[in-house]
Amino acid sequence: MLFDGVVNSGTVPVLEKVLAYTEARHRMLTENIANIDTPGYKARQLNVRAFQNALKEALATRPSERGSLNVRGTREFREGPSGGLEVTPTVEPAENVLFHDRTNMRIEKQMAMLAENTLMHQIASDRLKGRFDQLMIAIRGTVS
Repeated sequence: MLFDGVVNSGTVPVLEKVLAYTEARHRMLTENIANIDTPGYKARQLNVRAFQNALKEALATRPSERGSLNVRGTREFREGPSGGLEVTPTVEPAENVLFHDRTNMRIEKQMAMLAENTLMHQIASDRLKGRFDQLMIAIRGTVS
């Protein structure tokens, strides 16, 4: 119970949700890029702002620092039965017009979103690693 309280409190649940979201978004973006030349393929999206707002709301309504983190779901993401994040990307609306092959993608936009997502994932994983490194120092009782 003590260990469960330590690893499931503070920033750990938040970082786990962010990592699950960025992993799913990364998979979706790479699929979009892989299908850039597929006629009729429509790019899919996960609304980052909606996820951030849901996470912000979950933090605001969290009963305490050690309380559970319940992220309100949308049609694109929701918490699964085991507490993990489940995502269902939606079709990205065309910006202005469909291209001649009936796709709605620009490679530059997809690559920029991929770079942004990679940075978000890297920051969250670095923060989580730092949290676990602090726990290891506390468990060992040594300072390096």
